[in-house]
Amino acid sequence: MPDRLPQTLRRVCCVLLIALVPTVVRAHAILKSASPAAGEVVSGSDLSIQLRFTSRIDGKRSRVLLVAPDGAANALPIADQTSPDTLDMKASGLKSGEYSLRWQVLANDGHITRGEIPFHVK
Repeated sequence: MPDRLPQTLRRVCCVLLIALVPTVVRAHAILKSASPAAGEVVSGSDLSIQLRFTSRIDGKRSRVLLVAPDGAANALPIADQTSPDTLDMKASGLKSGEYSLRWQVLANDGHITRGEIPFHVK
């Protein structure tokens, strides 16, 4: 009987851990969709950019950098949020080449999430 208690306790702990993990993961701002998407080829010198996340984010404390083909990085102004999980920006004067968006957002749970989205302008 004493050997069963640790095994039962381990099972209960495993079940609780599995039950709690999805709640923790959902709290962080994970990129759900992006326009342009990673690896996308876009045309034109002007581009509307939208990043959508799995949770609410603080747009005023988030930032997005546009990295040009020459390596120059410029902060993009983030428009007022029309949805609590979305950031919208515009970039203009783009020339042909490989670009990337480096984003950093603050989720409502207080965690910072970062990522990069490469794309090509033709």
